[in-house]
Amino acid sequence: MSYVNYGVERELVERIKLKMKNPATKERVKYILYGVTKSDLQDREKIRKLLRQAARVLGENITPRQEENIIAFVIDQKIDPNNTFHLLKLWGMFR
Repeated sequence: MSYVNYGVERELVERIKLKMKNPATKERVKYILYGVTKSDLQDREKIRKLLRQAARVLGENITPRQEENIIAFVIDQKIDPNNTFHLLKLWGMFR
């Protein structure tokens, strides 16, 4: 299921993809996500904290509604950051 079905706007995703092309920004976001586990990505509050930190680094203002939509998307994907297949699936969704 696509992120658009969760109410995450394509424009937001495109802005973030563009900003992530900056190597310094990309490294800062990678630092935020370092050590994140599958169980972390099933915890609403941990996701909220990570999302707010990443939004700050990216200079994005995320509305409460966008935040809830993104959290729902992440939880429903059941992402395991240590599973290469999961990461490839996500990469395919956002390329």
